[in-house]
Amino acid sequence: MTKVEAGKNVKINYTGKFEDGSVFDSSLTEGREPLQTVLGQGNLIPGFEKGLLGMTVGENRIIEIEPVEGYGEYLDGLVTTVPKTQMPNGVKIGDVLQSTGDRGTINVTVKEVNENDVKVDANHPLAGKKLVFEVELLDIV
Repeated sequence: MTKVEAGKNVKINYTGKFEDGSVFDSSLTEGREPLQTVLGQGNLIPGFEKGLLGMTVGENRIIEIEPVEGYGEYLDGLVTTVPKTQMPNGVKIGDVLQSTGDRGTINVTVKEVNENDVKVDANHPLAGKKLVFEVELLDIV
């Protein structure tokens, strides 16, 4: 029986949850298709890809991913305060904006809006979180 290995094109259904069981993403959401990707090309977070290795078609697996194998640790140094005059009008908490810096274009999330400044966070929204994925391997194509 064929097993998942690097270079294989896989088709999977998945549900991503936090440790408390709340769902943050799922291919099973109405209108979505199963995820299809070639392993080993850096399209998936490392822990997710490693968790798929060795699976066979029809197999279900729970993959637990620590931050270091997911979206990284949460880094306080990626939170910064910017003068409100450099922000779009009407900016509010939760807005996701694009910023250009040393690492190119990145997304930042607005965390606080004060009278004169805005606090933004360049961490990935899933940084610092342990992730739990329920995965079903549908096909190796």
